[in-house]
Amino acid sequence: MLLLYMRPGSYAICLKRMLDDSHTQALSLYLHIPFCKARCSYCAFNTYTNAEAHLPAYVAALGNELRWLGAATAQPIHTIFFGGGTPSLLSPAQIAYILATCRAAFHILPEPEITLEANPFHVTDGYFEQVRATGVNRLSLGMQSAHESELRLMGRDHDVEALPRTVRAARAAGFENINLDLIFALPYQTLAMWRESLQAALALQPQHLALYALELESGTSLTRLIERGRLPLPNEDLAAEMYELADALLAEHGFVQYEISNWARPGWECRHNLQYWRNLPYLGVGAGAHGYANSIRYAIVRPIPQYIALASGQEQPLPFPFTAAVEWHETIDAPTAMLEHLFTGLRLVQHGVRDSEFRARFGVSLLDVFGEPFARLRAQGLLCHEGEAWRLTRSARLISNRVFAALL
Repeated sequence: MLLLYMRPGSYAICLKRMLDDSHTQALSLYLHIPFCKARCSYCAFNTYTNAEAHLPAYVAALGNELRWLGAATAQPIHTIFFGGGTPSLLSPAQIAYILATCRAAFHILPEPEITLEANPFHVTDGYFEQVRATGVNRLSLGMQSAHESELRLMGRDHDVEALPRTVRAARAAGFENINLDLIFALPYQTLAMWRESLQAALALQPQHLALYALELESGTSLTRLIERGRLPLPNEDLAAEMYELADALLAEHGFVQYEISNWARPGWECRHNLQYWRNLPYLGVGAGAHGYANSIRYAIVRPIPQYIALASGQEQPLPFPFTAAVEWHETIDAPTAMLEHLFTGLRLVQHGVRDSEFRARFGVSLLDVFGEPFARLRAQGLLCHEGEAWRLTRSARLISNRVFAALL
């Protein structure tokens, strides 16, 4: 148990520090848009197809939830992220309404990062110009692969040619900050195919790349095909080779790996995602969204009709960060918060976790709490220590979940 590592009195000190910090930190805001034209074969997120008739009512409900949360807190917002689902199914007018509601409900800090996830196939002429005018200043495009066969396997509804057209349209509309998502370790994918997808992505000159190994989530159609033997199980050794190839190739092109799955040109790291990896508070709004603020983790109801009904019935703010649409919550105690800080911080491969930051947040030394497991993992070659930073070694990045399990 983590409590066994703590000195007497440390628990009370770090709990007080957590509560003090919760009233001063800037928040990030995640807006879940659970609508899709088609469901990807690997996707386990809370998304729905053939549900666009609900979009107007859903946007109105989202506005209600934002106003309740804004009335319950004075904490400022510094990043906003439209995730999904497929947020680019929102019209520019709907995006403008949501952002105007955010600005009216919260104090938005100057120059916020505002991201919209977009599917390359859904973008029409003039769409990006109108979206850019709403204040969105970052796009995250679901490229996934540069091979038609892999796009079909994943159930993507865009073709290879759609991505370059979408990037050109985004650049013409004034978007400088563009991320591309790619997936590797797919069934039948070779190292050469993965290299070609990376090269195709780099040719589009994005500022940011997010590269994810395929995760076989329970209940997805791709997982079922693999379980039934109709598709081969991804090879772990090949996945490791793909990961190392990506790191080397992206470094050659000026990208810095700042998180286990994310690379950016210097200065273009995703500020919203850094909020998660620094284990800082964020609000989740919309059906199926998750949030973490005021030492409370919570989840919003998942079905769209239920969310609309609940988010339309509340008349006054509830204690922050609750709304009428919250289905589940738990209070995060000090030991859990410290452990989660470690798990997320170690994902930051350059920054790692640092004693000064840990002490400032929790009021105790990092080694007072984790000295024993840190020494063990360092002896195993899984953690390294430079200055005050503790980081995963290069080999440990490939088995990070095992390292985190060892810290339990």
